[in-house]
Amino acid sequence: MTQDYRKDQEAVSRLTSEQYAVTQEAATEPAFRNEFWNNKDAGIYVDIVSGEPLFASVNKYDSRSGWPSFTVPIDPANIVEKKDRSWGMTRVEVRSAHGDSHLGHLFDDGPAEAGGLRYCINSAALRFIPLADLEKDGYGEYRQLFEAEEATR
Repeated sequence: MTQDYRKDQEAVSRLTSEQYAVTQEAATEPAFRNEFWNNKDAGIYVDIVSGEPLFASVNKYDSRSGWPSFTVPIDPANIVEKKDRSWGMTRVEVRSAHGDSHLGHLFDDGPAEAGGLRYCINSAALRFIPLADLEKDGYGEYRQLFEAEEATR
């Protein structure tokens, strides 16, 4: 069954002021003072507005930036990259493809052994689905991302 991910106005109306500012107005939350920057639990991160799967904990690492950082998205089709010329510099903005939420930015200073990319993402744009809840919450197909990790325990 393919999920229909889209911008849900009801979900937008339930956002906190910080979540709204980040996802709808391209704001940035404070470093080291956000929900997931130091989260080490196994699971996936989905768009808080559309629910589309974005990143997995198996690709999360400590970039020492104060924001959740990932080397790759779960499905590149759920990520849109746009040139961002704000703040007097050129960066690559990362948005969700179906929810059109501002997520954060993409940098080329990630771990070289993992491809060299750093998806620097605002916690306020994300909802975390713990590994134990993947099936219950409709994301069971992503359990496979954790099979190799579970086998090494």
